[in-house]
Amino acid sequence: MIELSVVNDESSTLKAPSPTVIKIIGCGGGGSSAVNRMIEAGVSDVEFIVLNTDVQALNVSKAQKRLAIGQELTGGLGAGGEPSVGEDAAREDAEMITNVVKGTNMVIITAGMGGGTGTGSAPVVASLARQQGALTIAVVTTPFEFERSKRMKNAQEGLKKLRENVDSLIVIPNEQIMKIVDKKVNFLQAFRLADDVLCQGVQGISEIITKPGIINIDFADLRTVLRNQGEAILGVGVGEGENRAVDAAQRAISNPMLADRHIDGASNILVNIVGPENLSMMEVDEIVENISASADKDCNLIWGQRLDPDLGEKVSVTVIATGFEKGGRDSSSGERAAENSNVIDYGTFERMMAGKAPINLNADDEEEEKEAEEKVEMTVKHESVGLGLFSSIEKNSEEASPAAKPSEKEAAPNSSLSEKLRRAVEHDRSGIEPPPSFNKRSEDLKQPSVWRNLRGLSKSIDLTDN
Repeated sequence: MIELSVVNDESSTLKAPSPTVIKIIGCGGGGSSAVNRMIEAGVSDVEFIVLNTDVQALNVSKAQKRLAIGQELTGGLGAGGEPSVGEDAAREDAEMITNVVKGTNMVIITAGMGGGTGTGSAPVVASLARQQGALTIAVVTTPFEFERSKRMKNAQEGLKKLRENVDSLIVIPNEQIMKIVDKKVNFLQAFRLADDVLCQGVQGISEIITKPGIINIDFADLRTVLRNQGEAILGVGVGEGENRAVDAAQRAISNPMLADRHIDGASNILVNIVGPENLSMMEVDEIVENISASADKDCNLIWGQRLDPDLGEKVSVTVIATGFEKGGRDSSSGERAAENSNVIDYGTFERMMAGKAPINLNADDEEEEKEAEEKVEMTVKHESVGLGLFSSIEKNSEEASPAAKPSEKEAAPNSSLSEKLRRAVEHDRSGIEPPPSFNKRSEDLKQPSVWRNLRGLSKSIDLTDN
């Protein structure tokens, strides 16, 4: 007689948590603060660990594991803002850190770069995690401009070391937050917003694995996209209403949290779509189509879908893009320019319009480059920020009508980050909707670029004089 195993009852492993072991490690004061925000936000199915040279700071952490490092070196009094002390402290307790990361599939390191403990210890922790075979990702912030120049120098040196020791590095410039918040925001609110951004980024990565989906993205998929990839871009966008799918996709790849980056240079893109049961196949197609149209034609795109009743009628899209150092945007842009010197890629156009980067159309000499530059009329007065690492942008269901809508300057200083991001994105999108007669399937490059951007078509700009 053949015995059949029951695999779908309540005690089945199908109901068990994800077998992938994920540990989130907050290094230093900034990393520990971000971990507290993640715990408060309900990030689940991961283990939280914080480490610090400051014992007093460890005592207020909500993490399950708190590691006091470098006690012989610092006496538990902190690193004094010196990254070298933070690095030596981590090396002093390398064995303890190794035991913590042993047997882990993925380690996500978070830190505020520029200080002592976080800047110095994060690269050491990353190195030890990779030695144990863990997929190692760092999600870190860089200082505000109002902070001391020494902190920025420390941050840049720390990023260089961190980049050498992680599989993927996601950098969030805190200064970008200052461009979307009210001038009345105080120090505590600014740093709270920075913690929120870190929280959203780490949650966006971990929930791809910890929350099973209809079309599942497994750990092997995530490893393919993130292993040995260098700098990465992560975006999270939320949309609702009639155009929720397109809005979510566009907000995931075009938000104000990081300047001068665009997914058109990525060789790997992972897309995770989360929505209610009534999310249609057509909407899923719109999301993937929009992101595909914004990316390199030869990129490896992996996507998945998950149901989440808690979202109501909203749709959330998470995008992770990597592989920019492997023949990304620069090479593909050069090929297109070689084919037609009057055509540039959209990412380059964005940076030119924002005044963020020099124009380079492969001109043979400075004279030709100057002529190319004169073809673009720099009329954009406001700060136009390119692709962000991530933003969770949620519309307010009780949003005021356009006539009654308050200006950005009148916004309450304690408004949520997502509301500020939404206003920033909608400000850039206002007044650019194409007429009803516009053919969304058209590949005519003479159509205004902003229409193609909204409709997910070719993201290149024709500079030919007609």
